[in-house]
Amino acid sequence: MTDTDAPLPPDVLAHRLMDVFDLVGPLYRRVLRKVELAAPVEGLSVGVRAVLLLLAEQGPMTVPQMGRAQALSRQFVQRMVNDAVALDLVEITPNPAHQRSSLIRLTDHGRAAVAAVSAREHALLSRVGGELTDADLTACVHVLTQMLELFDNVDVN
Repeated sequence: MTDTDAPLPPDVLAHRLMDVFDLVGPLYRRVLRKVELAAPVEGLSVGVRAVLLLLAEQGPMTVPQMGRAQALSRQFVQRMVNDAVALDLVEITPNPAHQRSSLIRLTDHGRAAVAAVSAREHALLSRVGGELTDADLTACVHVLTQMLELFDNVDVN
């Protein structure tokens, strides 16, 4: 094991993680801006897109489940669901497990919208340079996962 493979002391780790935050923040804002600029093409806001992708990955969910999964307030998720219903991207159906909390599920139109957004984003991301390797991306995902777990219990309501 070389020095670069050894776990960092907490104080050094904190400084290096701040380097990551310094990049993730602007990247996040730029990606959101790019999605917002493309919204007229797809007709999706960032929030509606997030709801659609979550439903595509997880299947039908309740608004509270979506809020917890995305660390967003129930009120915000409900507004995004309402917007998605108005665009015929999702439908509200009875929940056999809980009468007071309906299930939200993708419509065929919603599945097509998710596929279109995913294809466009895949095409854009395929242009990233830097000769990145699988090991680079595995390390990046590992670091971001560890950082996310630190803030896993942040109250959003």
